[in-house]
Amino acid sequence: MPSLKEVKTRIVSVSSTVQITSAMKMVSAAKLKRAQDAITQMRPYATKLREILENLSSTLDNSDSIFSQEREPKKVLLIVITSNRGLAGAFNANVLKQARIVLNTKYAAQLKAGNVSVVTLGKKASDFFAKNGYNVALADNGVFDGLSFAKAAPIAEFAMNGFANGDFDVVELVYNRFKNAAVQELQTEQFLPVVSTPAPIVAGKKAAANDYIFEPSKEEIVKDLIPLSLKTQVYKALLDSHAAEHGARMTAMHKATDNAKELIKELKLTYNKARQAAITNDILEIVGGAEALNG
Repeated sequence: MPSLKEVKTRIVSVSSTVQITSAMKMVSAAKLKRAQDAITQMRPYATKLREILENLSSTLDNSDSIFSQEREPKKVLLIVITSNRGLAGAFNANVLKQARIVLNTKYAAQLKAGNVSVVTLGKKASDFFAKNGYNVALADNGVFDGLSFAKAAPIAEFAMNGFANGDFDVVELVYNRFKNAAVQELQTEQFLPVVSTPAPIVAGKKAAANDYIFEPSKEEIVKDLIPLSLKTQVYKALLDSHAAEHGARMTAMHKATDNAKELIKELKLTYNKARQAAITNDILEIVGGAEALNG
């Protein structure tokens, strides 16, 4: 059985841990509220923008847009979004695991040929892919410092320019989608080329799902709408990941606090048992000494 001093020291140490995890839980809860509000407000806009784009693209010949041209996926770009910090449970590990699954299964041939590039958003992804010898085309660890559309746009432009120049034939996003504070959903989305929903055929012609009047022409709107939609898609993924990170950290710190409190209870029980044993030994020694004097 450990000594009383050892148990008492450990109780003090675990109590300090409880204070730290409780504080981190409260900080994450406060940040989660702001991040959740941001993604909640962004989703309807992003969804409607994509709906309009699909509605327009489905009635046009997508070959006119460089971002809609489907090519044989010889060169692949994977955009992986993690966080800069840990202590968020399996948040980062799940994203990195999913990214490796995508590369080792879907794009195994391209990976073997050395035609896979990675864009890492978040320090955890940057460290992982650099350490494991992947070709990191772009690493942005400061994107979450004051996250905004202006910071997300250059990342989307990098992928768009690479696709337009033929450096990449397909671009995919891997990130955690925010569902609620306790649940994050892994997402693997095709970023480029843009895939539109086929329009129904009416009287031998493609018909839009909704009958809109467009000014200027559909072609001009799509030309401006596709880059905006792609930038918005990256920004939404970043907002999703940002909210999911704080939700995962809040949940992890809540569980860590509960576990530490349970450990303190067990340590106090051990301390009391050790103290009682010490008292019993002292009494036995006193009684033994008294009997020896009387004998």
